[in-house]
Amino acid sequence: MLGLDVGSKTIGMAVSDPLGITAQGLPTIRRKNKRTDFELLERVIQTHDVAEIVVGNPLRLSGAESRQSEKVAAFAEDLRSRFGLPVRLWDERLTSVQANRLLREAELSIQKRAAAVDRLAAVLILQAWLDARGRR
Repeated sequence: MLGLDVGSKTIGMAVSDPLGITAQGLPTIRRKNKRTDFELLERVIQTHDVAEIVVGNPLRLSGAESRQSEKVAAFAEDLRSRFGLPVRLWDERLTSVQANRLLREAELSIQKRAAAVDRLAAVLILQAWLDARGRR
């Protein structure tokens, strides 16, 4: 399983272990253009034998759609079309806030936090989805 935190400049990534219990971060993609982004994602999907993708859905705090959540929904649809895999949208409200808080508590420098926040956000998104699925 692949978890994604899709932003306008980066895509944070995480994969699950083979049993689908834990999420581990992968290097963040610096977005260039759609073709390059999808080529990099294709390599990750093949390397990690991904069968399903979970994409963080950046809803407003009220739960309403936002301009960014509409862009992410379109990106998720492109993933479905391109790779033929199930793609799930997962509510990611406060995930980046939580990731930044955890990294601050780890006393990382601002530069190191900036480099790690997208990856950690993807881990938190995927782990929350795995935990919720495990409870069902």
